Amino acid sequence: MTSVVMEIVLIVLLLLLNGVFAMSEMALVAARHSRLERRAELGDRGARAALQLAQNPTAFLSTVQVGITLAGILAGAYGGATIAQQLGDRLNTQAWIGSHGHQLALLVVVAGITYLSLVLGELAPKRLALGNPERVISLLARPMQVVSIVVRPLVVILTGSTNAIFRLFGLGTVRAPGVTEHDIRALVEQGMETGAVQRAEREIVENTFRLGDRTVYSIMTPRPDVEWVDLTSAASAMRTTLAGAVHERILVCQGEIDQVVGVVRASDLLSRYLVGDVVDDAALLRQLAFAVPLVPASMPAFRLLETFRQTRHHTAVALDEYGLVAGIATLDDLLEALLDEVPAEIEGELPSMSRRTDGSWLVDAAVPIGDVANRLKLSLSEEERRGVVTLGGFVMAHLGRLPRAGDAVVLHGRRFEVVDMDRRRIDMVLISGSPDADGEPDGEA
Repeated sequence: MTSVVMEIVLIVLLLLLNGVFAMSEMALVAARHSRLERRAELGDRGARAALQLAQNPTAFLSTVQVGITLAGILAGAYGGATIAQQLGDRLNTQAWIGSHGHQLALLVVVAGITYLSLVLGELAPKRLALGNPERVISLLARPMQVVSIVVRPLVVILTGSTNAIFRLFGLGTVRAPGVTEHDIRALVEQGMETGAVQRAEREIVENTFRLGDRTVYSIMTPRPDVEWVDLTSAASAMRTTLAGAVHERILVCQGEIDQVVGVVRASDLLSRYLVGDVVDDAALLRQLAFAVPLVPASMPAFRLLETFRQTRHHTAVALDEYGLVAGIATLDDLLEALLDEVPAEIEGELPSMSRRTDGSWLVDAAVPIGDVANRLKLSLSEEERRGVVTLGGFVMAHLGRLPRAGDAVVLHGRRFEVVDMDRRRIDMVLISGSPDADGEPDGEA
């Protein structure tokens, strides 16, 4: 009886060894490379060993398979050859079993070993590994390196055979896929569910991805709204323009807006005017104006950020395809694109989108149509966007003519009504209705 117990203990130990190999395999596959690097930087030698194993996954998986296969074969063979034989001899002494004791014993032993192999050798270890893969592989990596040295001859044969099969079928080297935008979004959503990522952080990540698809044209202050002062105008006209400015940065031009001299800060002008020593307004503007980079309006927004970093300027003049001023883009515009909106105290003007008590939205027509769609949860196709950037251009494109106050278009259950005009340009748009109803766009007089 004692020998049977020892044999059972030996089989359980072999199955537990099988579990260690299975656990290390699952832990290395599930572990995040960035977390292992962080542990390694903190001095965890096990994490460094795990990173070394991850650099050659084929060799590591071969080592694991050698260990799992040997442990399983030994457990099965030992159980069938010893325990089943002894159990069969005992069962044959039972008259009601007759001469079928050995067959029944083999069936019982195989079923028992299979059950223990699944529970102790696969399911429980892998579940444990998934719970904290970085910690598990950090603990097992160094012992696994020792095992890999011991079984290296077998690993070399298995690795070579695997590579030969891949070459035979023309598969080449299999590389792990890189991290995609979809993967990052999925991780952020998981973080939201666990509370590790806040809603504001998720919105910044989403806006960052959207910023990669946007151009300077979509975030800049357009030409009609650019505040500029003409150096050739009378001093009284200059002061009137400066007094009515609502933006911090004012364009300084020579004769016309397309002849840019530089940009001046309203705060710098105010401090000089408060001192009261201004004699020549034009000379003061030339003195305070500073040169800013000129960028194409079609430039990707992220490249504008790089331009600001290189030039150490927070303002750029955007030019159209004809070299004329299309607008002004600032670091605040980029920040607004990332944060959806910047508080009015920062910009010194009213928010561009405001929700009314009845649920409708009053929106500045200069707001990018992409921002409006994101805020209102509208799914607009490229055909529906009509190739325009701003909300005003969107409404005008769907009207198919010059708009008038009171004109409206309906799209996806939303009504876009022109409520204010600035000459021939749409100034404000009222958006009402429910997004649930999906309708075709049509114009209303």
